[in-house]
Amino acid sequence: MVDRDELFIDGRWTPSTSGGGFEVIEAATEKVLGRTVLGGNDDIDRAVAAARSALSRPWRSISAGDRADLLDRFADALKKRARDTAELVTRENGMPIALSKPTNGYGPAAMLSYYAGLIRDADTDDVRPGVFGGRTVVRREPVGVVAAITPWNYPQPLAAMKIAPALAAGCTIVLKPAPETALDAFVFADAAQEAGLPEGVLNIVPADRAAGAYLVEHPGIDKVAFTGSTAAGRAIGEVCGRLLRPVTLELGGKSAAIVADDADLDEFTRNLLDVSLVNNGQTCHASTRILAPRSRYAEVVDAVTETVRALTVGDPLDKSTAIGPLVSSVQRERVLGHVAAGRAAGYRITTGGGVPTDQPQGWFVEPTVFAGVDNSASIAQEEIFGPVLTVTEYADEDDAVRIANDSVYGLGGTVWTADEARGLRIADRIRTGTVGVNHYALDLAAPFGGVKASGLGRELGPEGLTPYLSTKSVYFGTR
Repeated sequence: MVDRDELFIDGRWTPSTSGGGFEVIEAATEKVLGRTVLGGNDDIDRAVAAARSALSRPWRSISAGDRADLLDRFADALKKRARDTAELVTRENGMPIALSKPTNGYGPAAMLSYYAGLIRDADTDDVRPGVFGGRTVVRREPVGVVAAITPWNYPQPLAAMKIAPALAAGCTIVLKPAPETALDAFVFADAAQEAGLPEGVLNIVPADRAAGAYLVEHPGIDKVAFTGSTAAGRAIGEVCGRLLRPVTLELGGKSAAIVADDADLDEFTRNLLDVSLVNNGQTCHASTRILAPRSRYAEVVDAVTETVRALTVGDPLDKSTAIGPLVSSVQRERVLGHVAAGRAAGYRITTGGGVPTDQPQGWFVEPTVFAGVDNSASIAQEEIFGPVLTVTEYADEDDAVRIANDSVYGLGGTVWTADEARGLRIADRIRTGTVGVNHYALDLAAPFGGVKASGLGRELGPEGLTPYLSTKSVYFGTR
């Protein structure tokens, strides 16, 4: 049992005064893994007050170099816990351990170190000569208190994508993690205490949706950073628009993998797990719509089917496992509902389509491939968030681009071709925030985010720091 029965507010552990409790269930065994306390509105009030108080204390005014040193110590403290954290997340949400170690284990520390390096020697002031005389000093200041709301699929890196740049900018944070992965969220608190992060700079309050909505609207919040579903993102965006509050929204996706007629299918299928089925399909940017040229359609379907059928499904703590369980029974039923809808619509299942018979416990779904899918089908348009792929035929390059863009989403995507110049040309035509050519992996130094229903703003890279800074112009006249 891994129990966390207190919240982390103002640098100390404290009981919840208004929330309840939550049992975290291990995805592979369906047994109780641990219990966590949930915060209510009063706890949100306390956390926001602590963050605002910390903002007015020296945290806001300490030098970038001193903040960078703290971030490095924070990163070191997380690295000490990396293996245990990775295992804990795997037990919470079913992520295969081979993926969890680099992402949940070491990823957050790498992000903190990256932003520490970015700000260490940065000049926050920009002196500009005036067009009509005089000069202006453009200052970059922390935006203030940040509400960071994160989901359960990549709980550690998605939290770090907000914590690291926010702290680097000099902001303070109230983190509301998803209840399903609340246990691992408190690792940030343990590491922050070890690193000597000032009291109130980071506050962690797992909570339900109602308390999360209260946090978004809280008058003490200056910015909201959210990762989650498009539906929730729209609701948050509406509130922030009304309040004129800055917001970053990293939302859903239904990305396309365009397999060109000259593509190396061996290369594509070698990367299929990482690009299209990563984290059991519980990945927003996954290329789950595979677009194949008419001239090679049967070949692509066979190659994808063979590859997916061979994937090892089982214990996510086994390093050889490719596909683990989904995060919850609710998520499994949602995914199986999409599979049933695709079958009812008459689309052909070439492999998978149900629950593995050799997995009597755990929320497993067989990795599934649908062939002959029209892009208008619900299974090609709706984000399934599970190990389900569709294969759709296209006539030529223009048709492939049209189909790829025929989606309300625009987060990721890939192009597979023997000609990188052609791949870049096709990538330029896809309306999406990120594209991979014969590859797809987030880069800490490059911005990540979407367009259309996939969100607003960018995280990672220098661009990921900008949303946590506010510019102020100080004018000086000619003397």
